[in-house]
Amino acid sequence: MPNRLAHETSPYLLQHADNPVDWWPWSADAFEEARRRDVPVLLSVGYSSCHWCHVMAHESFEDAATAAFLGEHFVSVKVDREERPDVDAVYMEAVQAATGQGGWPMTVFLTPDAEPFYFGTYFPPDPRHGMPSFGQVLEGVRQAWQTRRDEVADVAGKIVRDLAQREIGYGTARPPGEEELAQALLALTREYDARRGGFGGAPKFPPSMVIEFLLRHHARTGSEGALQMAADTCERMARGGMHDQLGGGFARYSVDRDWVVPHFEKMLYDNALLCRVYAHLWRATGSDFARRVALATADFMVRELRTAEGGFASALDADSDDGTGKHVEGAYYVWTLAQLREVLGAEDAELAARCFGVTEEGTFEHGASVLQLPVQEGVFDADRVESVRRRLLAERAGRPAPGRDDKVVAAWNGLAIAALAETGAYFDRPDLVEAAVGAADLLVRLHMDEHAALLRTSKDGRAGANAGVLEDYADVAEGFLALASVTGEGVWLEFAGLLLGHVLTRFTDPESGALYDTAVDAEQLIRRPQDPTDNATPSGWSAAAGALLGYAAHTGSEAHRTAAERALGVVGALGPRVPRFIGWGLAVAEALLDGPREVAVVGPSLDDAAARALHRTALLGTAPGTVVAYGTPDSEEFPLLADRPLVHGEPAAYVCRDFTCDAPTTDPDRLRTALGG
Repeated sequence: MPNRLAHETSPYLLQHADNPVDWWPWSADAFEEARRRDVPVLLSVGYSSCHWCHVMAHESFEDAATAAFLGEHFVSVKVDREERPDVDAVYMEAVQAATGQGGWPMTVFLTPDAEPFYFGTYFPPDPRHGMPSFGQVLEGVRQAWQTRRDEVADVAGKIVRDLAQREIGYGTARPPGEEELAQALLALTREYDARRGGFGGAPKFPPSMVIEFLLRHHARTGSEGALQMAADTCERMARGGMHDQLGGGFARYSVDRDWVVPHFEKMLYDNALLCRVYAHLWRATGSDFARRVALATADFMVRELRTAEGGFASALDADSDDGTGKHVEGAYYVWTLAQLREVLGAEDAELAARCFGVTEEGTFEHGASVLQLPVQEGVFDADRVESVRRRLLAERAGRPAPGRDDKVVAAWNGLAIAALAETGAYFDRPDLVEAAVGAADLLVRLHMDEHAALLRTSKDGRAGANAGVLEDYADVAEGFLALASVTGEGVWLEFAGLLLGHVLTRFTDPESGALYDTAVDAEQLIRRPQDPTDNATPSGWSAAAGALLGYAAHTGSEAHRTAAERALGVVGALGPRVPRFIGWGLAVAEALLDGPREVAVVGPSLDDAAARALHRTALLGTAPGTVVAYGTPDSEEFPLLADRPLVHGEPAAYVCRDFTCDAPTTDPDRLRTALGG
């Protein structure tokens, strides 16, 4: 019989709807039930493409005896961290403070007042490698609750007090200047892996936001070192196993330093960020390799993640059926030499093995290899390699596919909208721009209410119940601003403004200008989460700073620019010390130092060929954070178009920066020079 999760919209919660555990979703009712029964709460947090979440579910939550014990002694609450990042952030901070590490699944025991007192991540069904079994943990917590209640209350109270004191040292509200950005670059240089690309050791995550900073820093200062780190890292990632050499798109991270073996789950946010990074690298260098990767990543998102409603699904699982009924990580993606021969024949299999780095002993498990694109001597026949790739892709399509998390997350769709809009504009792919518009339409139609307040998720055209957090407002605004620049449709600028109004009034501390991850009127947790550092995605804090700055450049709003400058104060404090974890904040700071530049392109119509050439040139400018308005002289869609006439009847571009404007130009080459293109 299904439990209380059967009516949820989260695919992760629905995966547990048939567990014998009597799960509750996160709700006031669950804690009221714990209070009524005088039992603790088991909080289990994970997400649908999390490998060890699946393992623990199979070992423990599908076990009838474990479920019966939980039902008798606990109220069990299941949370999708992607639906409730605020709940995840608050308790993950407690787990990390108490144990020095964190991860998912996250297992936390709470009082009925939601105060944590015991923590862990994955617990095995039997004692293993020094870890207690899950059953031992449950029995220990039960005993402590029943016989040492005062001790439990003391621990819970101390943890909550400690969390309350962990306020961010916000420092100054002054944004970083030349010196801090130079120090950040120097610090990145020290952590750079010159032989392999990327930063630090294993596991290696795609440093998308840091690369955006490096590209912008190069554009503003001409630093060849910054460009070299960005370009080399992008090439190493795209040649490695983290990049799907057959179907495009990127896996979550590389488990080794050499980008060989990935953790195979594919996330929308990684692919959106990387698609934009490779498009921007092409814009800076003209690299055909970067163009191919950007387009392959965009095509992967549209082909495999787009939902029937026009949004983009969250993720593809790492695991899939290996053909024997057993779910194995990477089964969909890896190849043995024997499999190559079976599909391609001996001669083409040998070519494929050399081209994609498939070896007899394998680079993964059980003699299988992850496909790569190693740099090699000699030249491959491009047509023959493409034929091999197509045949392998067709064969792979017949394998059992990884599961898809169909949940549409507002923030991640905002990232995808920005990436697809720009990639479509750069490479004359109107279908990609249309896909971006489709996702934006869905967010407006389903995720925004009449006050432009956002809901975080939807699934199958049904909105979830959870309120949007700061990253949702910021990333969706960023996507809408990119769409406005690309399409010349001012409605997207208006929607961005409505969302950023919420950022100013509901997420910003009016005293310091600091930003919170949840709104002032959101559900009150044991702590109001606040984190300016980038993790897998830009922090809501730095994403908001970027969107506020872009909107200010479009509209001249002093309130938005001041809010962006105040928010960037934390980047001045953290950038020189931990630049790898505040890359987007550094990228936004580059835009602020450069102006950012404001470009108005006017033509007799949006379809005029000369006007479109100027518009494209403006979009391809590399000056950090440039905003572009495109329309006719009488248009009221963009404030930047006001009082911008044609020049001698011809389309013209106006470039302004720091309250100073260049003379208008009708020449794309002059415009390109003015924007560093």
